[in-house]
Amino acid sequence: MRTYWRIFGVAAATTLLAACGGGGSEQQASTNTSETPAATDANATAAPAAPAATPAAAPTADSTDTIDGTKLADLTGDAAHGKVIFTQCQACHAIEEGVNKIGPSLAGVVGRHSGSVAGYAYSAANKNSGITWTPEKLYQYLENPQRVVPGTKMAFAGLSKGQDRADVIAYLKTGGK
Repeated sequence: MRTYWRIFGVAAATTLLAACGGGGSEQQASTNTSETPAATDANATAAPAAPAATPAAAPTADSTDTIDGTKLADLTGDAAHGKVIFTQCQACHAIEEGVNKIGPSLAGVVGRHSGSVAGYAYSAANKNSGITWTPEKLYQYLENPQRVVPGTKMAFAGLSKGQDRADVIAYLKTGGK
């Protein structure tokens, strides 16, 4: 029976990390290397490693350009679907004011200055980013947080679908209702 609970605990932890986009930035960095796996046959030769992709430069605090080229203005957010998408954020964030978890409370995030929730220990990168979380800036950030605020503690890989990002923002605007 103890073995079952150990396996269950490992599975639950793995699921939680997957929902948050994986591990920390160190883990992401190690998975983005261009190392070629060792050949399994002694006579086989490894193919040359592909050049590493050049990461996109961090946008300025005023920029809202996305990697995929989409714009929030071209989409209509669906708060009900945003609530469903937000379930993967709930492991680290709460919508209730004053409830900080691994990440800060997202109550009133739309229009708030970055790094300003009382009682939350932000990274210097986030605190000093100069960002105001407009809907457009949140849209950009949710696509790839590390690109927008290099050095942020947020390990979430991002939401690749523009509609999902628009829906989460619509949900955040409702205050979790």
